[in-house]
Amino acid sequence: VQLQASGGGLVQAGGSLRLSCAASGHIFSRYSIMGWFRQAPGKEREFVAAIKWTDDTTWYEDSVKGRFTISRDNAKNTVYLEMNTLKPDDTAVYYCAAFWGGSLYRTTSYKEWGQGTLVTVSS
Repeated sequence: VQLQASGGGLVQAGGSLRLSCAASGHIFSRYSIMGWFRQAPGKEREFVAAIKWTDDTTWYEDSVKGRFTISRDNAKNTVYLEMNTLKPDDTAVYYCAAFWGGSLYRTTSYKEWGQGTLVTVSS
């Protein structure tokens, strides 16, 4: 399984971006949940959102609730992260990964990390 994140870029505060995470391989058969994480310069990688492949169950980190929406397109093996009302604090490299077990909010619970896509929000 390989994950390819894309869609990052430079945006002004208050703007929007849509990230995509395309998965190759038989990801549905191996992982039931996909997640997005982010890592700002000098900070640890942190959980952003997650979604089940099989239904619409989602999880969000508190600071993005109401602004970010995670979704999936099973036919395209793709997970999306719609980001609205972006803030400078959202500036980070965003990664997608597949959940394999343990705590949903810990990086150690995920495998198959994509290469990341940079989101820069200017004030």
